[in-house]
Amino acid sequence: MCKKIMILGASELQLPAIKKAKELGIKSIVVDYDSEAVGKKLADVFYNISTLDYEGILSVAKKEKIDGIMTICSDRPMRIVAKVSEELKLNSISTKTALLATNKVHMRNALKKNNVPIPKYAICSTKSEYDAAIRNVGLPAIVKPSDNSGSRGIAFLNDESDIEEAYIYASKNSMENVVLVEEYMDGDEVSVEVFVTNEGVNIVQITDKITTGAPHFVEMGHTQPSLLPFEIQNEIKKVTTMAVNAIGIKGGPAHVELKVTSTGVKIVELGARLGGDFIATNLVFESTGVDLVKENVLWSLNEQVEINIRQNRYAAIRYIGKLNSLMLDKESLSLLDAFMWHRNDSHKIESSRDRECALLISDNSIDGLNSKLETIRYSISAGDKECYW
Repeated sequence: MCKKIMILGASELQLPAIKKAKELGIKSIVVDYDSEAVGKKLADVFYNISTLDYEGILSVAKKEKIDGIMTICSDRPMRIVAKVSEELKLNSISTKTALLATNKVHMRNALKKNNVPIPKYAICSTKSEYDAAIRNVGLPAIVKPSDNSGSRGIAFLNDESDIEEAYIYASKNSMENVVLVEEYMDGDEVSVEVFVTNEGVNIVQITDKITTGAPHFVEMGHTQPSLLPFEIQNEIKKVTTMAVNAIGIKGGPAHVELKVTSTGVKIVELGARLGGDFIATNLVFESTGVDLVKENVLWSLNEQVEINIRQNRYAAIRYIGKLNSLMLDKESLSLLDAFMWHRNDSHKIESSRDRECALLISDNSIDGLNSKLETIRYSISAGDKECYW
């Protein structure tokens, strides 16, 4: 009998999961608040329900007699995934872990309790607590909402004249109106793709990051595998494992973000789901041969999961911000593995939503990858401020 999996979301982020279910012969039950979401046509069954509507999703899950429920590359629906799974006794993370993985306040407290290296921080529910936190943590600092992602609401604070503006910006991007003030960590930024199985915490890949830097630190490039020294990579793996265990991820994927500071590797934040930005869905497969989307689907259905690195290649993605036009010559086009274009009206890169296009490239050697990137970069009609690479 064909198994059924419920997928929360039918946006572009969820397309790889919907396509993978179809490829595996698994019936997809897809829900989204957008009645015209791009994944609707690919879904076997579609319901026009918000991914945060617990009662509505639970009702459909019971009606369809699903065998599993999941979402990829998105934090907010993870609490619903966990709650429905707990109610129907499906395979997922616990509701407690889902909370720790999606709320930065609970996450920070859990990491601190388990002695995981993190920056100094303060939790602010009021403006007066925020002002006290600034004095306690000191400048420079990072101000962020407690419950958002994709760099939304994050600000770098290095000048007292910007204190009020940073608070307003973070607050309006928090559903709980709770703001975190954190010690600014200077250093290389990386993320780690993890899959936890019965054998333990599997470190699948480490990704080097390029960001816009202050004030919003929007990610503009990813490269795999990491080119950091092996001793630093070993420390990254150690801290990552500590963090995954601290928030109780007993199975399934995790995406962990870290900074390599002068005082050691420290956690920025983590999620109990696949990494977005085409990292888990595209780059990991190109660089390692591990199909994390497939394994996520199988794990959600309580099927056997195998995390075996089959190849060692180099892969990268580069983003471009606001452009009037984009010109790529034939040679550059031939070097691309994939190209995505998303037109928007923003003239500032304040979050991941403000990036207009993405370029995916891979090669068997780092020199080959860099050569392709250089060729593509040279052909792009854009200034350095728009590319950041």
